[in-house]
Amino acid sequence: MTEYVHAQQLVIVDLFSLLRDNHTQISHIAGDLNMKTSPWNKDRTIGQKRPLQISHIWGIRIRLELEGKTRDLALFNMALDTKLRGCDLVKLKVSDAAYGSSVSSRATVLQQKTGSPVQFEITKGTREAVTALIKLGNWHSKGFLFRSRVGTNHHISTRQYNRIFHGWVEKLGLEDSLYSTHSMRRTKPYLIYKKTKSLRGIQLLLGHKKLESTVRYLGIEVDIEGLF
Repeated sequence: MTEYVHAQQLVIVDLFSLLRDNHTQISHIAGDLNMKTSPWNKDRTIGQKRPLQISHIWGIRIRLELEGKTRDLALFNMALDTKLRGCDLVKLKVSDAAYGSSVSSRATVLQQKTGSPVQFEITKGTREAVTALIKLGNWHSKGFLFRSRVGTNHHISTRQYNRIFHGWVEKLGLEDSLYSTHSMRRTKPYLIYKKTKSLRGIQLLLGHKKLESTVRYLGIEVDIEGLF
């Protein structure tokens, strides 16, 4: 038994020696190559992305209309109205928004992240844009609303949606690093809260289970306990 313990101790000592020697070698190599480590967030803008302002919304809409980009206009409007995460937005099917040839004024989808259903209103301008998209592509109800060029059975990817979004932002001359597709999700709740100050209403719009999540999401300071 004593020999077994002694053998274990030798293995541990050898292991530490190996780690020490390797660490020394690596340090020397790094020094020779003049290697420097940089913080992960160097030259990056960290924090919540900004919501769009009213002027930004109309600027993007007008450009898309003038350029005749039917799909992108429908995508932009639906992103604002639904307030869905990108992963849920790109997977929307025609049947999620329309019944036959008529686009609904309200719809409900199941969120991928939370597994919870969330309801949203589809405004008149968005209904018109979606109707134009469905007619243009002659989409069937079971197909994806925002189709990929890869094929009719594929939706656009979240990466493609991200590229499209940043194209909109760049055309407005905005600082690209301050915005992301998540800005689309934050925009309507931000504008509604700015006007109504109703946290509970925003919580329902976003499908948050906790009011604290909504407060953090909006980036505001509120005494939660004082609300009740």
